[in-house]
Amino acid sequence: MRLQMQAIHFDADPKLLTFIQQKLDKLDTFYDRITSGEVFLKLAKNENTKLHTKLLEVKLYVPGGTVFVKEQGSTFEEATDLAIDTLKMQVKKFKNKRNNARAPKVAEGLPEDDGVVLLAEDVEE
Repeated sequence: MRLQMQAIHFDADPKLLTFIQQKLDKLDTFYDRITSGEVFLKLAKNENTKLHTKLLEVKLYVPGGTVFVKEQGSTFEEATDLAIDTLKMQVKKFKNKRNNARAPKVAEGLPEDDGVVLLAEDVEE
Protein backbone atom coordinates (compact mmCIF):
# COMPACT_ATOMS: atom_id res chain seq x y z
CA MET A 1 0.00 0.00 0.00
CA ARG A 2 1.27 3.45 -0.91
CA LEU A 3 1.23 5.84 2.05
CA GLN A 4 1.86 9.55 2.11
CA MET A 5 3.06 10.62 5.56
CA GLN A 6 3.19 14.19 6.78
CA ALA A 7 4.62 15.40 10.07
CA ILE A 8 3.09 18.79 10.82
CA HIS A 9 5.37 21.37 12.47
CA PHE A 10 8.16 18.89 13.27
CA ASP A 11 10.49 16.42 11.55
CA ALA A 12 9.55 12.79 12.08
CA ASP A 13 12.21 10.17 12.67
CA PRO A 14 12.60 7.71 9.76
CA LYS A 15 12.27 4.83 12.26
CA LEU A 16 8.84 6.14 13.25
CA LEU A 17 7.74 6.40 9.63
CA THR A 18 8.95 2.85 8.96
CA PHE A 19 7.09 1.62 12.07
CA ILE A 20 3.84 3.21 10.89
CA GLN A 21 4.29 1.86 7.34
CA GLN A 22 4.85 -1.70 8.62
CA LYS A 23 1.81 -1.55 10.91
CA LEU A 24 -0.48 -0.21 8.18
CA ASP A 25 0.78 -2.76 5.65
CA LYS A 26 -0.67 -5.48 7.90
CA LEU A 27 -4.17 -4.19 7.12
CA ASP A 28 -3.83 -5.82 3.69
CA THR A 29 -4.51 -9.16 5.38
CA PHE A 30 -8.04 -7.96 6.21
CA TYR A 31 -8.86 -6.22 2.93
CA ASP A 32 -6.45 -6.39 0.01
CA ARG A 33 -8.12 -3.67 -2.07
CA ILE A 34 -6.79 -0.71 -0.07
CA THR A 35 -5.23 1.48 -2.76
CA SER A 36 -3.44 4.21 -0.83
CA GLY A 37 -3.51 6.27 2.32
CA GLU A 38 -2.51 9.46 4.08
CA VAL A 39 -1.02 9.74 7.55
CA PHE A 40 -0.82 12.99 9.49
CA LEU A 41 1.35 13.28 12.59
CA LYS A 42 0.64 16.24 14.87
CA LEU A 43 1.72 17.52 18.26
CA ALA A 44 -1.02 19.00 20.46
CA LYS A 45 0.21 20.98 23.43
CA ASN A 46 -1.62 20.20 26.64
CA GLU A 47 -2.39 23.37 28.61
CA ASN A 48 -2.10 21.75 32.07
CA THR A 49 1.30 20.16 31.47
CA LYS A 50 4.33 20.91 29.37
CA LEU A 51 3.99 17.59 27.52
CA HIS A 52 2.74 17.32 23.98
CA THR A 53 -0.03 14.88 23.15
CA LYS A 54 0.66 12.97 19.95
CA LEU A 55 -2.16 12.95 17.37
CA LEU A 56 -2.29 10.49 14.50
CA GLU A 57 -4.80 10.73 11.66
CA VAL A 58 -5.05 8.01 9.03
CA LYS A 59 -7.19 8.12 5.89
CA LEU A 60 -7.26 4.99 3.73
CA TYR A 61 -8.65 4.99 0.22
CA VAL A 62 -10.58 1.92 -0.90
CA PRO A 63 -12.68 1.44 -4.02
CA GLY A 64 -16.05 2.99 -3.25
CA GLY A 65 -15.06 5.02 -0.20
CA THR A 66 -12.57 6.02 2.45
CA VAL A 67 -11.81 4.86 5.97
CA PHE A 68 -10.70 7.49 8.49
CA VAL A 69 -9.46 7.31 12.07
CA LYS A 70 -8.04 9.88 14.47
CA GLU A 71 -6.24 8.72 17.63
CA GLN A 72 -4.09 10.30 20.31
CA GLY A 73 -1.57 8.93 22.76
CA SER A 74 1.47 9.74 24.82
CA THR A 75 3.69 8.44 21.99
CA PHE A 76 3.15 8.08 18.27
CA GLU A 77 3.66 4.32 18.61
CA GLU A 78 0.81 4.12 21.12
CA ALA A 79 -1.44 6.23 18.90
CA THR A 80 -0.52 4.02 15.92
CA ASP A 81 -1.47 0.86 17.80
CA LEU A 82 -4.82 2.37 18.80
CA ALA A 83 -5.43 3.49 15.24
CA ILE A 84 -4.59 0.05 13.84
CA ASP A 85 -7.13 -1.60 16.16
CA THR A 86 -9.83 0.85 15.07
CA LEU A 87 -8.88 0.53 11.39
CA LYS A 88 -9.08 -3.28 11.57
CA MET A 89 -12.69 -3.04 12.74
CA GLN A 90 -13.59 -0.38 10.18
CA VAL A 91 -11.95 -2.23 7.28
CA LYS A 92 -13.68 -5.51 8.22
CA LYS A 93 -17.02 -3.70 8.48
CA PHE A 94 -16.46 -1.99 5.11
CA LYS A 95 -15.53 -5.30 3.49
CA ASN A 96 -18.63 -7.03 4.91
CA LYS A 97 -20.87 -4.22 3.66
CA ARG A 98 -19.36 -4.47 0.18
CA ASN A 99 -19.73 -8.26 0.10
CA ASN A 100 -23.31 -8.15 1.41
CA ALA A 101 -24.28 -5.51 -1.14
CA ARG A 102 -23.06 -7.73 -3.98
CA ALA A 103 -24.63 -10.95 -2.71
CA PRO A 104 -28.07 -11.75 -4.13
CA LYS A 105 -30.78 -11.35 -1.56
CA VAL A 106 -33.16 -14.26 -1.11
CA ALA A 107 -36.45 -13.53 0.60
CA GLU A 108 -37.12 -15.97 3.38
CA GLY A 109 -40.55 -17.51 3.77
CA LEU A 110 -41.71 -16.80 0.21
CA PRO A 111 -42.73 -19.75 -1.96
CA GLU A 112 -40.66 -20.57 -5.01
CA ASP A 113 -42.22 -19.18 -8.21
CA ASP A 114 -41.05 -22.03 -10.50
CA GLY A 115 -39.75 -19.52 -13.03
CA VAL A 116 -43.20 -18.09 -13.88
CA VAL A 117 -43.11 -14.35 -14.52
CA LEU A 118 -46.35 -12.37 -14.57
CA LEU A 119 -46.44 -9.27 -16.71
CA ALA A 120 -48.64 -6.31 -15.79
CA GLU A 121 -50.85 -6.87 -18.86
CA ASP A 122 -51.39 -10.56 -17.98
CA VAL A 123 -52.80 -9.84 -14.53
CA GLU A 124 -56.60 -9.50 -14.36
CA GLU A 125 -58.10 -6.98 -11.99
